[in-house]
Amino acid sequence: MGAAFVLGNGRSRSVIDLNKLRPYGKIYGCNALYREFVPDVLVAADRAISEQIQRSGYSQQHVFYTRKPISGLGGLRVQQEYWGYSSGPMALALSCIDRHRMIYMLGFDLGSNNDRFNNVYADTEFYKRSSDRSTYAGNWVKQVIRVTKDYADCEFVRVMGPDSAPVPEFERCTNLKSMAMEDFQKKFAV
Repeated sequence: MGAAFVLGNGRSRSVIDLNKLRPYGKIYGCNALYREFVPDVLVAADRAISEQIQRSGYSQQHVFYTRKPISGLGGLRVQQEYWGYSSGPMALALSCIDRHRMIYMLGFDLGSNNDRFNNVYADTEFYKRSSDRSTYAGNWVKQVIRVTKDYADCEFVRVMGPDSAPVPEFERCTNLKSMAMEDFQKKFAV
C-alpha cells in the first residue's frame, strides 16, 4: 500500500498545498479540516465537533470516524483499542490499520515555540483563541508512542516546521524519525 499523510492541525502544515499530496498516498485529517479540505479519512474525537460534522451531512458522503457515531448519519466507530485517543493519534492508528507502512505526520506540532495555542483553526468555533496558552501535549505524545509500538513494522516521519515543538520522548522510538518541512516539500513537490 502507498504512503499515508496524517494531518494534525498545527500551524506548520499550513505551508503545504494539501491537494498536491493526493497523487502520493491516502490523506487522513482531523476535526475542522473538513471545513476547507476533504481528506480520504476524517477523524474527530471531541463530541461537539464530531456531532457538527455528522449533522452537516459530511459523514454520509465521506469516510468519517469518531467515538460515538450518531445513528443513521454515516459516521464510523473507531476501533476499541484507540477509542480514548485524541483525534491526531486516532487518525495515525487508522492509517496503520489500513495497512500503510510509510506514514508522514504533518501538523503534529505538539506545542509551540512561543507557548501560545498552535492550531490553524484557532479563534474559530470549538477551538481556543490564538492568544491562549499552548495546550498540554503529554497525552498526544504518549498516544503517538503507543501507536509506533503497536505498529513496529511501520515507518513514521514527523515533518517539522518552525512552529513544531521538540519532543525528546520520540527519540526513543526506533521507527519514528523527523524530517524538516523544506525536505518534505522538495521530496513531494508540494
